Amino acid sequence: MNSFWYKVLVRITDLLGSWLFMVVSRIIAAGYFLFSKRKNHSIDLYKTLFPKRGVLYHYWCTFRQYQNFTTIHIDRFLAARSQTTKFTSTGWEKLEAVIGGQGGVLLMSHLGNWEIAARLLKQQKKDLQMLLYMGIKEKEGVEHMQKEELRRAGVTIIGVDQDGGSPFSAVEGIRFLQSGGLVSMAGDIVWRRDQRMVRVRFLGHEVDLPAAPYIFASVSGAPLFVFFAFRTGHNSYHFTLSDPITIRSVPRRERGEAIAEAAQQYADLLEQALREHPFAWFHFDRFLGNRSEVS
Repeated sequence: MNSFWYKVLVRITDLLGSWLFMVVSRIIAAGYFLFSKRKNHSIDLYKTLFPKRGVLYHYWCTFRQYQNFTTIHIDRFLAARSQTTKFTSTGWEKLEAVIGGQGGVLLMSHLGNWEIAARLLKQQKKDLQMLLYMGIKEKEGVEHMQKEELRRAGVTIIGVDQDGGSPFSAVEGIRFLQSGGLVSMAGDIVWRRDQRMVRVRFLGHEVDLPAAPYIFASVSGAPLFVFFAFRTGHNSYHFTLSDPITIRSVPRRERGEAIAEAAQQYADLLEQALREHPFAWFHFDRFLGNRSEVS
């Protein structure tokens, strides 16, 4: 949906109630499920996740995935209208221990609602310094509005262009960490094919992940935290923070191995969370690579 029709839907919903937004969103999601070829990537993932179930079950999983994706838009709509998101948390004290000190790198994922996760962090600590790196699509509609709403919530946004990023944006991120702030980066999506990647094992397959979060942590000395926010009910969430992941201090020639170890820790946590919340997986492009030769 482009931004014009999204705004029209929002205006009408303001008059008639949030039920309309929910119904229209679910109809659109059903249309994507029926007609989009990208659903085959999801079906392949559920075949891997549930190898003993039949093909109809894999289609049903994909339908549920598409329908659950609508909750991101529904809860964004409610949050923009000052409806407070209710939440519980596990592990907040781990993050609070580094805020204002060494800072921390947050590994967000397209599992659960990373957007609401950023909002919840600001809701938990109003004066929190938080920098979020986000990809810029060629034609942004709703995504542009999403970024603007996060900025209004107090989150600093740096857009990463598909054609290449400015080195100054990386410098700003390092400075943010050195001042005790939090830098949030997607841990599970490679935005440009020319960017540095690290290969991990995930669901018995090879997957390439961005190396940037681990490089940031290595250069700054800040720990990494894996952060998930899963919906528990109507506009309510539970967010979890992992134990800190640190990059081993090693000679430069061994840094790649240390980064690979940290990335595999993230991949293992991501796989565990996916098995616990299989229908909150909001990757709609191909994610799994070849079968891994290492079990």
